[in-house]
Amino acid sequence: MSHPFQLDRRLVPFDPRQVPQYRFDVLVLGAGAAGAPAALAAARGGSTVAVITKGDLGEGNTRWAKGGVATVLAPEDSFDAHVQDTLRVGCGLCDPGVVERAVRGGPAALERLIELGAAFDRDANGEFVLSKEGGHSHPRIVHARGDATGVEIQSTLRGALEMSPEVRTFTDHFAIDLLTDAEGRVCGVLCATDRGERVAFAARSVILATGGAGQLYRETTNPDIATGDGLAMAFRAGAVVRDLEFVQFHPTCLYIAGAARVLISEIVRGAGAVLRDRHGVRFMQAHHEAAELAPRDVVSRAVFQRMVSTGDTSVYLDLSELDHDPHLAFPAVSRICSFFGIDIAKDPVPVRPGAHYMVGGLAVDAEGRTNVPGLFAVGECASTGLHGANRMGSNSLLEALVLGHDTGSAAAEEARGGDPVRPISDEGRLDSAPPAEVQVNLADLTYSLKSMMWRQMGVERDGPAMRDAMENLEFWSRAVEALPKNSPRAWELLNMLTVARLATLGALEREESRGVHHRTDFPALDLAGASHLELRPQGNARRLRAVDLVRTPARGVLPLA
Repeated sequence: MSHPFQLDRRLVPFDPRQVPQYRFDVLVLGAGAAGAPAALAAARGGSTVAVITKGDLGEGNTRWAKGGVATVLAPEDSFDAHVQDTLRVGCGLCDPGVVERAVRGGPAALERLIELGAAFDRDANGEFVLSKEGGHSHPRIVHARGDATGVEIQSTLRGALEMSPEVRTFTDHFAIDLLTDAEGRVCGVLCATDRGERVAFAARSVILATGGAGQLYRETTNPDIATGDGLAMAFRAGAVVRDLEFVQFHPTCLYIAGAARVLISEIVRGAGAVLRDRHGVRFMQAHHEAAELAPRDVVSRAVFQRMVSTGDTSVYLDLSELDHDPHLAFPAVSRICSFFGIDIAKDPVPVRPGAHYMVGGLAVDAEGRTNVPGLFAVGECASTGLHGANRMGSNSLLEALVLGHDTGSAAAEEARGGDPVRPISDEGRLDSAPPAEVQVNLADLTYSLKSMMWRQMGVERDGPAMRDAMENLEFWSRAVEALPKNSPRAWELLNMLTVARLATLGALEREESRGVHHRTDFPALDLAGASHLELRPQGNARRLRAVDLVRTPARGVLPLA
């Protein structure tokens, strides 16, 4: 099935004679839990590596991770149990081989972090403190300082990058477009510095570890930089994306008017916190036998439906009956809530769902390769086959750490011994100024996009609302693309619109409810066979003209029990 999709291949023109160029063996875009291990692995393989980040080395989704790393360490647990839990939650779309590889690679990935200096919570005997999260049959979540795992991991990886002599870091560089050589191989990236200067980076291998696109939604746990830049950039360069309709919503985001949406980790519910409505009624037992520890899609829908039925703007997380002092167990949550006058030991904490994780992404093989030569992807921007139709809690850090390392090694091997690369010139698009009386408020349009996506592509969806959303997305895209795009805000908005259109296309095509994709007009799971939905860009070197929607059989088997 083909759908019209007009979009320039590049956001800005590129002439290699007019911008300075740096040359490396491997480029890594992103320095989080996926990008940093990829860069370190490539460096250990003998490659010269450049790590390029949109903001500071400490920014990104990793530092906001409140849960931990899911890995099998307890004697009563097993790799097989972790594999089966992941396959069950993935609703038939997981790749069993990838799941097995990620799960078995967990202990070694954790050990690599510890060797770099990361400190995880241990008991008096020196054993890891293991928590349980939704979908897991055993406690297997390793965390740091209760709910500060992301901060610990990010600071550790940042230090390792800064200490590695083979790695150079370039912070505050906005990646605008991927660059190609005469054969169409991706061989670099065009960036803008924080001073507005253009600079090009060339390499034999380029790894995208740019995270997701949570900023598509008004309610989100993601930082401001999560605008889907890597996904959109790669799609414009010809990369296939897969299953973008699967957006996971975290069920418990702190909801206080005017305050940033802060994720309250699943480990809080794992410790015994329960969800109640405005009348104090606990409601999760009616939705799933695991109650508050059901898979996240189940909890998010239950919370959303309870908000609608009670007419409230949130539900409430009750920590009052925990066996230990929640202030000591969850200091970060305690500090934030205390600022707003909430004592988590006795006061109900208002929460609601928020966009948390892009389950789909760039289609990659077992070593992170996309269909575009020279281009790799890993982490949230990639669709590796680990998560399927839903992500189990704390499997994302596991994926990033294990597959990030493996992808970095593969990219270094591919770059080794290759000929020097030379990005070719491309005049790109020619901006034409709109009529003087036409004014486009990018900030207002961005907010309109985020609000519409929350209403019409959110926790629950239906065909008429999504078709209406698609009309708006196409109209807004034409307007923004016609503008001169010479600022990060304009680049981000067009990237967000691109990813939003692709996700909505996929959601309209998938006429079933599976995992985190729930359609009220198609509430049943399609038992005829699980399939991935690939969106393949069509066009020429200058402009995309259409997207082909192609179903491919999934390798997994849907667990019916």
